[in-house]
Formats: sequence, C-alpha cells, structure tokens
Amino acid sequence: MPKIAITGKGGVGKTTLAALLAYIYAQAGHPVIAIDADPAASLGYALGLPPDLLAQITPIGQMDELIYERTGAKPGTTGGFFQINPRVDDLPDRFSVLHRDIRLLQLGTISKGGSGCICPESALLKTLVTYLILYRNEVMILDMEAGIEHLGRATASAVDAFVIVVEPGQRSLSTARTIHHLAQDIGVVRCYVVGNKVRDETDRDFIRASLFPDLPVIGFLSADPRVIDADRHGQAVFDAVPELLAEARQVVAALSTPDKLT
Repeated sequence: MPKIAITGKGGVGKTTLAALLAYIYAQAGHPVIAIDADPAASLGYALGLPPDLLAQITPIGQMDELIYERTGAKPGTTGGFFQINPRVDDLPDRFSVLHRDIRLLQLGTISKGGSGCICPESALLKTLVTYLILYRNEVMILDMEAGIEHLGRATASAVDAFVIVVEPGQRSLSTARTIHHLAQDIGVVRCYVVGNKVRDETDRDFIRASLFPDLPVIGFLSADPRVIDADRHGQAVFDAVPELLAEARQVVAALSTPDKLT
C-alpha cells in the first residue's frame, strides 16, 4: 500500500492534493488513512467531514495524559528520562474518525525550541508515524507542514513518495528546493513535485524550468475558484471540482509507475 507524504510552502494547496489522493485511493477500494500533520489542521474540511464528526477529533500531540501515560514524561519537558519507543499500535483506530471509507487522524504540532525536539510528544508522534508507515496495511496520505519534523531517518526510506506541492511563484519554488535538500539529508530518495493553481502552459513551463533535474514534476492541478467555494460551504473538493479529480488521477498514475519518473 502506498505511503505518501505531501509537503510544500504554506498556502500552496497541500491539503487539496492530499484530500483528492485520499478519495481516489478509497474509491479504488483501498483502505486509506489520511494523517493531518499540519498545525492548521484543515484536512478534515477538505475531505468534507461534517462538523459533528470533526468535533470528535483531538490531535494526538495535544493529549497530555496520553503522552505522559505512553512516555512516562510530561509534554513540554526536554532532557531527562522517557520512553523513546512508546506503544502506539492502538492509537490510529482509537483516535481517528471514519468518513466515506477514509480514516482521518490528526497528529498536532511537535513543540520544538530548535532544530529537532528531544521531548515526549516528539517521541510519541514520530513513533506513531513510523508505525503507520511500516506496519499498517493501508494507503497512508500524510499532509505535512513545510518542515519534515514528523519524519526521521528510520522511516524516510520507507516512504513511497515525498510529494512537494508548488505554485507558479519564486517563493514556493525556493521552499520546494529547500525541502528537497532536507528530505535528501534524512534519506528520502523519491521526491516529486506537483504544480497547483496553474493557469496555463506558461505556468507549467515556469515550474518545470525552475526545478532541478532530479526533482521530477509529476502533475498539475489547475487554478479553480470552486476550490474556495467548496471550502466555504464545507464541501469535499473531490465532489466540488471534478476537473481537479481527473488531474489528480494522473498524479496517482505517475506515482504508480515510479520507474518511469527517474
């Protein structure tokens, strides 16, 4: 089952792509777990979850009692002694919700005072991500923030695809190049780009020409005001913009044939 991590500069549309991919895999009959690891925690809205279901979700990183129970240390503390490989196998099913055959789990933010966090919440969340990647037999879509804090060296090589979402602008592309370097540093070897909010072929050419040869562009999502309308009305982008769905299917097809991308 594919394990896909999606990242990029804030506001480029990571969550839109994550929601589309989750629905495509679920529609194909695969078990899917969508992991919201972005502090903005908006994946549930993009998936069209009703408000009462969203209200049932608490990010794992905010569960102080659970973190203390599993690690033996209070959240927010650094140093000292705590369990660095806590038990996590029961957490995905206990603290997720199921909607239209997609299981949604929110991780929450890893608190950190510098580069990398040696703290109980970090230990729990990283162990959980490792478990989801290595031991759960389901498609995993990990909607990340611009950093890569939720991935470590032990799990990076197990990710089937690290997808960086960009828009046709220098700031977005600069962030993509930085993320690519960080991903390489921890051993991620399969990095790809998806262009979002693309208006025309000029935008596509701009994105292709601005990236490195070893960072393939595997698809584009067109700019469409209905994405904003869907968010305003709490509608799944999967239902609201069928044209984006067709474009996202091309991304899935590319991810299914990685040997043709390198």
